[in-house]
Order: sequence, then C-alpha cells, then structure tokens
Amino acid sequence: MAPQINSTLITNSLFHTGFMPDAVNVNQQILEAYLQLEDKDFIKRTHFFYGRYENIYLQRERIPAIEWVLVQAEKYASDVLQIRSTQLRSGFWINEMKPGAVTTEHDHDENDELLSGVYYVHAPNNSGELNIIEKYSKTVITPQAGMFVFFAPTIRHSVGKNNTEKNRISLGMNFGLT
Repeated sequence: MAPQINSTLITNSLFHTGFMPDAVNVNQQILEAYLQLEDKDFIKRTHFFYGRYENIYLQRERIPAIEWVLVQAEKYASDVLQIRSTQLRSGFWINEMKPGAVTTEHDHDENDELLSGVYYVHAPNNSGELNIIEKYSKTVITPQAGMFVFFAPTIRHSVGKNNTEKNRISLGMNFGLT
C-alpha cells in the first residue's frame, strides 16, 4: 500500500524540511532493493572524489519504493516553488557514504534547476551532517531517516565525515520545469 502524501514543511530562509509518511516501511523496501542491485543496474556514476563516486544513477523502476519518495518530494517541491507538480520534472541519484567518506562542497546550479533536495534513507547517528554554507556562516543539519531537505540549487553545501561503521544512504534530487 502506498504511503499517504503529506504536505507539512518547516521553512526557514535557506532550506525547507519535511518527512516521509511511513518512512520506516518505505526505507526498508528501498534498502532491501538497493542491496540486491548489481553494477549492471546503474546507468552511470559521477563525481569521483576521495575514492568514491558521489552520485550513482539508476532507473526509477529498479527500486519501486523510490517512486513513493519522489511523489512526496514532488509535492513538497510544488509547495516550495508555488507551482503545480504537473509542471515539474525531477531527477534523482543515490549517494552511498561508506565509513570515513565525505561529500565535498558543491552546488547544483546547472541553469535549469529550480530546487534541489536530499532524502535520507539510512542515516545512522554521526554518519555525516549536511552543511548549508552561506557567505559568512554555516548551518548544520543532522540527517534523520525519512527526512527531506530542500534548498536553492545555488546554495553551497557539503556533508561531513561518516564517523560510523555503517553506510549512509540518501537520494539527491533536482527539480525543474517540464
């Protein structure tokens, strides 16, 4: 059964956060399917830094439960951008941070994106905080499984070191007009 779509967002000037209804069940399905994937299932890998690819791409159909996350994400993106979800297109990738991994400072400004985001599938305590970087300050967000964070594609951000013995799994997303 598909989870209920929720539209409650917490907003500040830099980012918006929300949560996936029935995240425990959805995340379990995503993790189980992800662990069954083989190299041939991935379309491409990009952003090779510090011995790992930061972005791993696959077709939505390879992990059916991702569809529920993307439908919820598109609802949130529609609310943030104040446009109908039917006007949005979205793309996603998987970010698997192994113990000791970091994600370098970057943005998603590709001139056609309106909103970027992340959804946390598996986020053990101390597995790397999301750093939202402003000109003279930094906001630190502690990830939680089932949490969405949305921000402008021009916002610089990074992820701190995964100081656990477990992998952290998240979905990166970008939204633009159809």
